[in-house]
Formats: sequence, structure tokens, C-alpha cells
Amino acid sequence: MKETNNSIMIINEENIIQKLTKIFWIFLIGSILGYFIETIVGLLQNGHFVSRQGLLFGPFIQVYGVGLVTYYLVISNIKKKSYMKIFFVTMLLGGIVEYLFSYFQENWFGTISWDYSNLLFNIHGRTSLLHCIYWGVGGILFVKFVLPLINSFNKLYKSFNFKYITVLLVLFITFDIVISGMAGLRQLERKNNVAANGYMDSFFDEHYPDEKLKQIYSNAKAVN
Repeated sequence: MKETNNSIMIINEENIIQKLTKIFWIFLIGSILGYFIETIVGLLQNGHFVSRQGLLFGPFIQVYGVGLVTYYLVISNIKKKSYMKIFFVTMLLGGIVEYLFSYFQENWFGTISWDYSNLLFNIHGRTSLLHCIYWGVGGILFVKFVLPLINSFNKLYKSFNFKYITVLLVLFITFDIVISGMAGLRQLERKNNVAANGYMDSFFDEHYPDEKLKQIYSNAKAVN
């Protein structure tokens, strides 16, 4: 009986790890897709390449990654997945994610990366009906193309190389998010005329001054 319980615990642990691995890869793929989408949009709007990274290192825009993870977590619990239902559900989810990202970016770092105040049916300039429709279309594309790709990883989850690569990527993305957040917080301190206090502040002032962050986050604008 004890061996049976241990086997169940091991199976449950493996299922949880596999689920978390799938969520991480959805976040990663979504963040990379978001970068390329925004790069193409920026190229069309400006006629030349502009950096629209969401983190200091790598082609990632995390709002897209979180959006796709939210899609996955909710859509997985929908029994009858008609495209109409998926469209309206993901339209709502994407709008919420976009709004929250804008809200927290402004309140934590004193910047915004998009402002839809000039569009009809916008909510505080953080999201709009038009962009919610984009999210809805993205939800259908996610179910049709991205989710089958992720599900095809099932045979890879037990592979040592796949686990090794996943762990390395998790560590890298975690580091990227942390250092990007610290650089953003230090930028806000500089804006508020807070003098450097210690090695870390001096490090960010030297290596990630406002000019460099502006090059990386070309869309980010300070909020007065």
C-alpha cells in the first residue's frame, strides 16, 4: 500500500512538473512572438527598425507571454471550444492582461509603453476595443497553431536534454526579469533625484543610464 502511495505521489509530481514546463514554454514562445509582432509593427510605422524589447536581454515582450499563458489556463477548462467562444473569451482576457501590465508598469516604474487614449472605446488608454479584438484573433491563432506545437512537446518532457535546456532558460529568463526590474526601479529613482546608495545603484547608473534604457525600450515614455 505504501509503495502504491509513493508511486501516486511520483506520478503527481511528474504531472505538476510537466504542466509547469508547458506553461513556461508557452510564456517563452508568446514573449518571442510578441517581440517579432511588435518589431514588424514598428518597422511599418517608422520605416526602419526600432527596438521594442520588454526586457534588457533577448527578444522578449512579456505581456504577450503572460497573455498566452492566461489563454492556456482558461481555454484548457473550456469543454466546448468553438472559435466564437474562444474569440470572445481571449478578447476579454487579453484586454485585462494588457490593462494590468500598463497599470503596474506605470505605478512601479513611472513609465508607459502604449497609450490608446486617442482610440474610441479605450479604457484609461491602457487597452481599447480594437486591441481587444486583436487579442481575440490571437486567441484563435493560439488554439489553432501554438497549442498543437506545445502539445507536440509531450514526447520531449522526459528527455534529459530538454529538461536541461528548460532549466537553463528558466534561470536566464528569471535573471533577465529581475535585472530588468531593478534597472527600471533605479531609473525611477533617478527621475525623482534619489542619489545612488551603494554598489548596485552605481552599477545601474553606469551600465544602464536613461539613454541606454531609452534605446532598449523605445516605446517607453515617462509619466509626469
